[in-house]
Amino acid sequence: MKKKLMLLGGIRYLLPVIEAAHKLGAYVITADYLPDNIAHRYSDEYVNVSILDKDAVLKVAQEKQIDGILSFGVDPGVVTAAYVAEKMGLPSPPLKSVEILQNKDKFRDFLAANGFNCPWHRGYSSKAEALRDFSVTPERFPVIIKPVDSAGSKGCKRVNSLAELPSAIDCALTESHSGRFIIEQFLEKVGSSSDTDCFSIDDKLVFASFNCQHFDVSSPNPYTPAAYTWPSDMASAAQKELRVELQRLMQLLHMGSSIYNVETRVASDGKPYIMEVSPRGGGNRLSEILKMASGQDLIANVVRVALRMPLEQMSDPMYSGFWAEVIVHSNRPGVYQRLQISHQIKPFVMQEDMWVKTGDKVAPFTGANQTIGTLVLRFDDQAMMQAIIADIPSWLSVAIA
Repeated sequence: MKKKLMLLGGIRYLLPVIEAAHKLGAYVITADYLPDNIAHRYSDEYVNVSILDKDAVLKVAQEKQIDGILSFGVDPGVVTAAYVAEKMGLPSPPLKSVEILQNKDKFRDFLAANGFNCPWHRGYSSKAEALRDFSVTPERFPVIIKPVDSAGSKGCKRVNSLAELPSAIDCALTESHSGRFIIEQFLEKVGSSSDTDCFSIDDKLVFASFNCQHFDVSSPNPYTPAAYTWPSDMASAAQKELRVELQRLMQLLHMGSSIYNVETRVASDGKPYIMEVSPRGGGNRLSEILKMASGQDLIANVVRVALRMPLEQMSDPMYSGFWAEVIVHSNRPGVYQRLQISHQIKPFVMQEDMWVKTGDKVAPFTGANQTIGTLVLRFDDQAMMQAIIADIPSWLSVAIA
């Protein structure tokens, strides 16, 4: 019989996971509470269940007699996937470790307790308590406020003064599933921050990638990545230190074999910081781009992990050229008309993937969930790529009515 893989969620980023599972001969079940989500059209079976309800998902998984479970690119389902895997004896990083990584204040506490570079931070459930703390410690500004359990930069705001704090807390709480938020030191970055995918096998970090995040400062949320480029321009010494620290983190947490979305940066104090590590594939098609750029298939390998199939060997990526991904978005609400790309840039476009059609309503770019498409570009010259990605509005526009 075919092995059964359950995927939590139904978003577009699951399509290559479904394709990889089908190529490996698996039967794919997608699960969430939104039957119109696109991934359900491509899976073999859909079940309607909230992925936040761990016991409800467990019951369905047991009834379906699944062989593996993943929450690829779907942050709210990561803890549920680990919970189900632990209860059913399926492959997964340990639930306790996943809960640390998926909770921003627990993760910061773990980093600090184990000697990693870590910003000042504190988690809160009470808005009033946070306001009291900062009324007596105004020297801590600037800070950044985030929901402890949300991804895609949703609910994140930089705060420079006490007057800005209440509305930022409210914003974070609207995106928090647990009603909890974290306030932490805002680390001014040097150069570009990195947000890309990595892979471990038997606690060993075998594929460590770094890239450059680029942001649209004119967007409603300037902390949501608007483009990525590979390879990273981060100093090689910083990359080496981060690789060592990521390896140490995976060993301390006994992560086994897993894919990760990893965010890192070098701060103005000269230290490299691990900002986020989530045991799932990242959104924004990061693993797909890494396959195009390096030839290594992280998606197929994580499916193999989940289904106890032999793994393909992996090593740190060597890139065939210089690669960029642009996250197509609108900075204002309206009705989508068309995408306009300068003819000088079109020779570098390897793939154009629009998720909307003419006449569809679009929302302003407040988070990664408001993405309306992606462009993948390849260059032979890094300086040319950097110049083109630094000035996206000069060659790309989204026509909105």
